[in-house]
Amino acid sequence: MKLSELLHGFEYEILCGSPDTEVLDIKNDSRLVCGGDLFFCIAGAVSDGHKYAADVMEKGASVLIVEKEVDIKGNVTVVKVESSRKAMGMISSRFYGEPSKQLTVIGITGTKGKTTTTYMIREMLEAAGKKTGLIGTIEIIDGKDHIHAKNTTPESLELHKKLKDMVDNGLSCVVMEVSSQGLMLDRVAGVDFDYAIYTNLSKDHIGPNEHSSFEEYMMWKSKLFTMCRVGIFNVDDGHAGYMIDESDCEIVTYGMDHEADYKANAFELYSEDGVLGISYDLSGRLEGHIDVDLPGEFSVHNSLAAVAIADLLDVQFDNIRDILKKIKVRGRVEMIPISDAFTIMIDYAHNAMALESLLCALKCYKPERIVSLFGCGGDRARDRRFEMGEVSGNMSDFTIITSDNPRFEDPLDIIKDIKTGIGKTDGTYIEIPDRKEAMRYAIMNARQGDVIVFAGKGHEDYQEIKGVKHHMDERDLIREILEEEDVTKICGYNNRYFA
Repeated sequence: MKLSELLHGFEYEILCGSPDTEVLDIKNDSRLVCGGDLFFCIAGAVSDGHKYAADVMEKGASVLIVEKEVDIKGNVTVVKVESSRKAMGMISSRFYGEPSKQLTVIGITGTKGKTTTTYMIREMLEAAGKKTGLIGTIEIIDGKDHIHAKNTTPESLELHKKLKDMVDNGLSCVVMEVSSQGLMLDRVAGVDFDYAIYTNLSKDHIGPNEHSSFEEYMMWKSKLFTMCRVGIFNVDDGHAGYMIDESDCEIVTYGMDHEADYKANAFELYSEDGVLGISYDLSGRLEGHIDVDLPGEFSVHNSLAAVAIADLLDVQFDNIRDILKKIKVRGRVEMIPISDAFTIMIDYAHNAMALESLLCALKCYKPERIVSLFGCGGDRARDRRFEMGEVSGNMSDFTIITSDNPRFEDPLDIIKDIKTGIGKTDGTYIEIPDRKEAMRYAIMNARQGDVIVFAGKGHEDYQEIKGVKHHMDERDLIREILEEEDVTKICGYNNRYFA
């Protein structure tokens, strides 16, 4: 493909060479460059791609995209742009045939709820016969493979390549999580969004390597609604007004406390055979009763967002209801029904804010006890350990302190910090460093009416120890424990999950 075709539509300056240069492939990793490639010089937080300009020229790169001066050696075309990152998105889209224009693209942004909502939407669209891909925190589903995700929103070059794979694999839709970092770093540049969903906003991702302030965080989130045709907003969130005011799209709303296009009324909690859920009556553009086999008020909002998208894409209401009744999202309040007497759930809550939100939601079900099992990651801020210990001590009836990803730290040192936090409360606890043994203790000592939370790992299927990731999936550990123990000793045992 000629360079001029890739550059069409945005401002650039050719410092040397010709716009007629042929481009065989595009790369942003200097180690992978081959003859005839176009290379993007990206100024990153850790490394500056401009430093590798001479290396890629020697490897035969035919084009360099730069945003600052480089030493030119050999027969190469150098194109200067205002932002190499933005150019990478636009050029990647063109190079792969503008795949987002061949798909119905649904983007979801917000602090919480993105992952659960993406899976709800995908399940609904698939049930309606619309083959749908997914890009998010847990994985990328391209219609052929399930690929572990490195970032919530991939770099634009990888993103457009995956969108092309989805088109080639016969998909018609894709639902994707769009992070504030993804928007700030132009990872979604060149993506043609049909729909965008706003879930909520709270103080998160504020720091030296992320956003300088909450106002900046909010501003970058709002950018998505200048890139889509239809914006779908949670009007119960206090920052929805700002998002709507900053948008350039058609407005659709959902909520339970305010009038909305899709409104949940008569919200109720239910608990059946070890499964916690919510139900409500839907009014507005659709009317009818909804049951969702996921706990908490946040599940109302997540499901409303999914209902809105499904309805806008002409999914039948019966399909919508059927999917919500049996929805499961890996590692997000994921229930493992092994007993009619108590509830076990796996959740990714790995900081104090997430754990507090989850435990607060579970208290509404008035369980006999809330039992929290968690650890904290090594080589991370110690404050998180104190805070999680204090939250669990205040909000759980019993805490089982164990190991998470210790990385290069001693698990016992991490546990000691968690105990410092829980020591500020009247909470009771036990420490069992081996996570499987901690889970065994929780299961074998469960009581009628317990809600047991395995927090922190969620969708992860590994434990990182001294730089090595060892396979550890909590679902596998539960299965192994059931195989190793006399299950007649388990309160209300009725295994529907592994049967």
